[in-house]
Amino acid sequence: MGTKNMMNEINNFRDERNWRQFHNEKDLAISISIEAAELLELYQWKKPAEVKKKNFERLEEELADVLIYSYMLTDNLNMDIDEIIAKKLKKNSLKYPVKKSCGKSLKYDEL
Repeated sequence: MGTKNMMNEINNFRDERNWRQFHNEKDLAISISIEAAELLELYQWKKPAEVKKKNFERLEEELADVLIYSYMLTDNLNMDIDEIIAKKLKKNSLKYPVKKSCGKSLKYDEL
């Protein structure tokens, strides 16, 4: 399913429940952060492999929540998801040239 089809699915789910009224940009941004924290909580004090093995379904659910709210926020702001990701990747490729950053976890200003 493509990005536009998924956005339509999300909007249909929301609209059938009359939830659009609650989904302003501020509250969507807050919701992204809350769901991301719930995703992080799954890993707290555990090894990544353990979480993947024992809580894979929860990982999917929390990640889906982050993505759904992210899709909704881009839709509210009339942004194209593929376009903004492509722009960010291009920007990152300038900040992190392969020759300087390959195999390193340093921030761009430390390269």
